[in-house]
Amino acid sequence: MQAEAAALPAASAPESTLARLAAYLAWPALVLSSASILAFGFSSGHPAGLSETLRKAWFFNLSYLWLLMWLLLLERRWPWRRAWQQSDGQLPADLAHTLLDKGTVQMTIIFLSGLPFFASRGDGLVGSLPLAVQVAIGLVSAEFGLYWAHRLSHEWPVFWRFHAVHHSVRRLWIANTGRFHFIDSNISVLASMPFMLATGISMDAMIWVSAITAYLGLLTHCNINMRGGWLSYVFNTPNLHRWHHSPNPAEGNSNYGQNLVMWDQVFGTWLHRPDRELGVIGIVERMPRRFLQQLLVPFRWARFQAESTKADPATLV
Repeated sequence: MQAEAAALPAASAPESTLARLAAYLAWPALVLSSASILAFGFSSGHPAGLSETLRKAWFFNLSYLWLLMWLLLLERRWPWRRAWQQSDGQLPADLAHTLLDKGTVQMTIIFLSGLPFFASRGDGLVGSLPLAVQVAIGLVSAEFGLYWAHRLSHEWPVFWRFHAVHHSVRRLWIANTGRFHFIDSNISVLASMPFMLATGISMDAMIWVSAITAYLGLLTHCNINMRGGWLSYVFNTPNLHRWHHSPNPAEGNSNYGQNLVMWDQVFGTWLHRPDRELGVIGIVERMPRRFLQQLLVPFRWARFQAESTKADPATLV
């Protein structure tokens, strides 16, 4: 991939001390407040009448909605790039991909979790460790599979044609967080879940890993003027992930981690440029605008790229 346009100006840095402090505190405050809601659900007996499983699911959804509400508000009031507030006409496709993607991924996770090999998860030594330790083990182990699935989706052309659906957007905001071809997402799940399940962590730890992944997924794609600071040396913050969406391979072929950046650091793909401005994002290949065409285009990739040179630009992303 090659950079295809001049760099766009990033949002102006906060001038006041208070605004600068808020930019650094926004990411941890949103993560911790969302996690606190879920933690309350684990320890509370409310709402009364619900089973333990349904209560945890209820509080997870509540915590997710809490985060979503704040991100929607902050994207309007405190954008990182104001140009990204303009509609790209992809909202219907973004939402359709999200619904199909999440539905098929859930079925894959249920299938893997029910395999006899993983039936006794949480019963061994690892399952008896403190929950926080189990969650850390789950995050690190799952991240190894996520890292390599993500990296290969950039380096192997047959995988890239599916992953390109996600990278074809010209702006990042919370609505296109789940914009993945469902085959792309299921490859990631199949690559990461076995590592996490094999560790023997408990179901509660798996819920926490899934919740943290959901929280950080929204945050990495948000169009909010946040500063990662030292957190960018541990987690995949918005500041890091935006570079991953650059069409310049020297920038975009980096930061493959979904939650943590440790494997990027181990394998030399971590990119942190706090003193540089990000240019345009997207892909150099062409992508149709409509959802159903986006589902089919990976199966006719070469033909579509050849034919689209003469296509009406209004029909392309």
